[in-house]
Amino acid sequence: MTIRKIARMGHPVLLQPAQPVEDPKSPEIRHLVADMVETMIDANGAGLAAPQVHEPLQIVIFQAPPERVPEGTEADEAFDHTAPLTVLINPRIEILTEERALGWEGCLSVPGMRGLVPRPTRIRYSGLDIEGNAMSREARGFHARVVCHECDHLEGILYPQRMDNLKDLIFETEGRHWGGDRPSDINKSKDEG
Repeated sequence: MTIRKIARMGHPVLLQPAQPVEDPKSPEIRHLVADMVETMIDANGAGLAAPQVHEPLQIVIFQAPPERVPEGTEADEAFDHTAPLTVLINPRIEILTEERALGWEGCLSVPGMRGLVPRPTRIRYSGLDIEGNAMSREARGFHARVVCHECDHLEGILYPQRMDNLKDLIFETEGRHWGGDRPSDINKSKDEG
């Protein structure tokens, strides 16, 4: 396994749609996924998409266990935050509600910044696992947020493009100045991929 270099905002690989994976069980894909897991853990991320490690393929990994939910997250947003480490190949997302929630997001490809992003509160995602088996899961709250964030990377979208107001895009180091207007844990929240 290898820790790979993470592409940053502005790199062309992050701007293009990713290609479907033909054979999820191939040795090359297994090696890539192992590298992605090691890279995500090393970077303290909650998720990572293949384009972020310079591979324009439809692969995302993520984890949303309780200890990954940012401190201070409201109960509705934190609901269903139990996703274990998941590998999702050729994913599809179905939005199950019109309801949106605002939440702070970071990204390993946009280091040092956080943004307030609206996301659907309930989704169903499907795709293939690392064995090529079909999988489908419903997600809410932080779990849904992480999945949507990672799958956006496969469309060439970074979280600032989803924001309603760029005034809510800040450097982590400046979060302490917001007091009650912004979560006090903005510097502690984990980066999605």
